[in-house]
Amino acid sequence: MDSIFINRKIEKYIGDILPYFPVLTITGPRQSGKTTLIKSLFLDYQYFSMENIDTLSYAISDPRGFLSSSQKMIIDEVQNAPALLSYIQGIVDEDNDRKFILSGSSQLLMLKHVTQSLAGRSAIIELMPLSFREIENSISNTDLNTLIYKGFYPANYAQKNKPEYFYPNYVKTYIERDVRNILNITDLHRFQMFMKLCAGRIGSLFNASELSNEVGVSVNTIKSWLDVLQTSYIVTLLQPYYDNIGKRLVKTPKLYFYDTGLACYLLDIEKPEQLSHDKMKGHLFENLIVSEAIKHQLNNGKNNNLFFYRDSNNNEVDLLQVKNGNFNAIEIKSAQTFDTEFLKGINAFTKVFGNRVSSKNIVYSGDYENNGTEFNLLNYRNINGILD
Repeated sequence: MDSIFINRKIEKYIGDILPYFPVLTITGPRQSGKTTLIKSLFLDYQYFSMENIDTLSYAISDPRGFLSSSQKMIIDEVQNAPALLSYIQGIVDEDNDRKFILSGSSQLLMLKHVTQSLAGRSAIIELMPLSFREIENSISNTDLNTLIYKGFYPANYAQKNKPEYFYPNYVKTYIERDVRNILNITDLHRFQMFMKLCAGRIGSLFNASELSNEVGVSVNTIKSWLDVLQTSYIVTLLQPYYDNIGKRLVKTPKLYFYDTGLACYLLDIEKPEQLSHDKMKGHLFENLIVSEAIKHQLNNGKNNNLFFYRDSNNNEVDLLQVKNGNFNAIEIKSAQTFDTEFLKGINAFTKVFGNRVSSKNIVYSGDYENNGTEFNLLNYRNINGILD
């Protein structure tokens, strides 16, 4: 079966930033398409993988000789040879024409060394799984349950794999490689239980003490495991927005997964039809929109300006995009029919922040859309239109 090449939205940002840095570091979750992207974009660069035993041995034993192999080099999985970064620093400082593309899946291991050795010399690019816009033609007839279940890893859209095969092996590889490399975990069963429990808390406030009791490990261990999930791009924490406004506001972040397909696997959802009656459907739909907003920011090279809002009276806005001190407020509902009750949180938020709320939006799974003077109602596939 021939694979399908998928153009990535982040390509423009990479092209814009490339002339200003001698080193470009591309990171992101495993299987997000980093190697495919860099091989397609940088055809005049020579490619080396530090997962090739012979190449790695050469790079470690003779770093200067290895780095003189080509004027323009791609070094994949560079975290396996961190000593190279100090040599690269010296090379780019001395020779303005030398160019390096570095990539790897282990954010914690790689970025630690990159920030130490290549501060100011390397731009950091984070490549996430696919976004709606990158596959909009191929998903035009795909129903919502299938989208959530299938997730957005490229292999599931490039005719290379299927969700029922991809995610079990993804988790197995992740635990056996990344987790073992980052943490000295002796009880991998407990860690996998922790991952499953996190999936069951999508869209909820993160509570380390609660998870500690359920998994049977210390709170500090839970926090260290969460760090691992974050730095390996499994989960992300959406921070609350709070200001000195004389109200009691929630200051605890909410938990989301970068990919809904992976979350479905951890939740033992075995087919799309199961989502029609699963209690997690609304949470997974919310996760779908939040992760899409994150991808939009990263693909356009923008800083993270995404938050949520909740006050002591449980008035909540699911997603806030802060622009120039103003708010793009987004309420997320999995329903197919609009209800005025959807505006409750946004209206309460507007009473507090007034004309700083520049846009009010309801994102739902219904087909009817309306760009009104009071609020916008839109289908989830068009979320990117209000984030531009």
